[in-house]
Amino acid sequence: MEAMDKLITPYGEKLVNLLVDQARAETLRHEAINFKSLDLNRRQQSDLELLLNGGYSPLTGFMNQADYSQVLNDMHLADRTFWPMPITLDISADMAATLSVGDQIALRDAEGFMLAVLSLEELWQPDKVFESQALFATDDPRNPGVAYLNSKVGTHYISGKLEGLSLPLRHDYPSLHQSPEELRKSFARRGWRRIIAYQSHQPLHRAQYEFTLRSAMAYEANLLIHPVIGSALPDHPEYFTLMRCYQAIMPRFPSATTDLALLPLHPRCSGMREILWKAIVQRNYGCTHLIVGGEHTNLGGTRRGMDLFQTDGKQANEAQRNIVGVELIPFPRMVYVEERAQHLPEEEVPKGMRTATLTGIELKRRLVEGLKIPDWFSYPEVLRELRNTYPDRSKQGFTIFFTGLSGAGKSTIAKILTTKLLEMGGRQITLLDGDVVRKNLSSELGFSREHRDINVRRIGYVASEITKNHGIAICAPIAPYQATRRDVRAMIEPYGGFFEIHVSTPLEVCESRDRKGLYAKARAGIVKEFTGISDPYEIPENPELLIDTTDISVEEAVQQILLKLEREGYLR
Repeated sequence: MEAMDKLITPYGEKLVNLLVDQARAETLRHEAINFKSLDLNRRQQSDLELLLNGGYSPLTGFMNQADYSQVLNDMHLADRTFWPMPITLDISADMAATLSVGDQIALRDAEGFMLAVLSLEELWQPDKVFESQALFATDDPRNPGVAYLNSKVGTHYISGKLEGLSLPLRHDYPSLHQSPEELRKSFARRGWRRIIAYQSHQPLHRAQYEFTLRSAMAYEANLLIHPVIGSALPDHPEYFTLMRCYQAIMPRFPSATTDLALLPLHPRCSGMREILWKAIVQRNYGCTHLIVGGEHTNLGGTRRGMDLFQTDGKQANEAQRNIVGVELIPFPRMVYVEERAQHLPEEEVPKGMRTATLTGIELKRRLVEGLKIPDWFSYPEVLRELRNTYPDRSKQGFTIFFTGLSGAGKSTIAKILTTKLLEMGGRQITLLDGDVVRKNLSSELGFSREHRDINVRRIGYVASEITKNHGIAICAPIAPYQATRRDVRAMIEPYGGFFEIHVSTPLEVCESRDRKGLYAKARAGIVKEFTGISDPYEIPENPELLIDTTDISVEEAVQQILLKLEREGYLR
């Protein structure tokens, strides 16, 4: 018996490989001039990679409508194979209107490199409310999974024959990007048979290290640290910090029995469906066990895998787990026991002994404020990497994002604030005023809802780059739409501070000022889709600061902002 035969079999018994040979690839590249084209986002690229390399075996492409519907209904494909998660390829309504069955579509990365070709067989419009209820047990837009489905996923799904030309190009940590086949060969060569996977999303601190090592010893198994990176920003400083944290802690594990590889899977936030789906993926990578839970929470301790079993246990009955064939190891809630000088599962702590935890929020606060982090929480080599990424707030970049009606006072406040910050020195400062941006960055845009959206997103992108490089961006667009403002916040917050300031001066006051005569033109119908008159302004939900310039001077408004920045630690 060959060494590969001693590993757990892939799900469905055979590892799928959808990459075509070189001759076929050259033919498709030559013919692609006549193909429709689709640029894939990160989640789509992650799904494509796992389809092409066999991580999603036995799937042979993005799901058709029959498989998709059946998976939502009872977690089975149309042929009754157990599969808990829909794997679909979404497109916009505009693109859907241009497609016909039989079309060939080049699937490309963000730079336009062709990764695969899909020969269109089906196109349909899903019921997103039904999908939300099936996957997340709610259609509440505040749920992160529902929010992603509603705001990021296109209106139509497509399926058809999939031919892969290349896996997504990755230039970071090439030795850690291993396909299921490559990892299986590595396991077989080293004689590994029983393998525990830990799909981490965060740096490994002492609690995670101690439990994963304890599990490996208890099960007499090898250990694969398999960070989930499908949703990571590959050019984001935090991504590289995370990788360096993994590399820093790996020497503490036994080198002969532990390995590190990266998993290009994009999480879905869907409870037990997601756990079973991840277990299938780990089986395809050659693993027999999966540690569930273990992420450090904002509330303290570590999230228990058993919490997930209990909240959605009906979906994870024993029969389903047996079908998947991977044993799930629930991560207990780990706490530090002072008298033992070690982390223990909470339920194993002897009565009367003192315990300690550190919340995720508190950890980040201590990092950004340069405060001491207890030795029992993490290892110095891990904390060293984290401190390099989280400098003192007074050295971090941040964005001031004004929003409000025309004439509310945004531009005036922004200009004076810029002057005050320049007087203080310490950082480079850029003012992105709405009118100035329109002239220099968005001169081709009109004032339709779509074009106003594009303009604000451009401002957000520029501000995110300034913030990432430890500068200050001061933005003063009208930015009337909540969803767009939310997206801009999401662009910037990973890189530094974000302060949304709603200049809430009432419409009648703004209209009475009307220096440019725009309100008069809007009332007369000369200017169309004018915010506050013929187009709505959506009030910000939770701005960092609310300023009404009706009864306060511009100087007082600027002082409120400076005091807020000082209180939050961004000014010293």
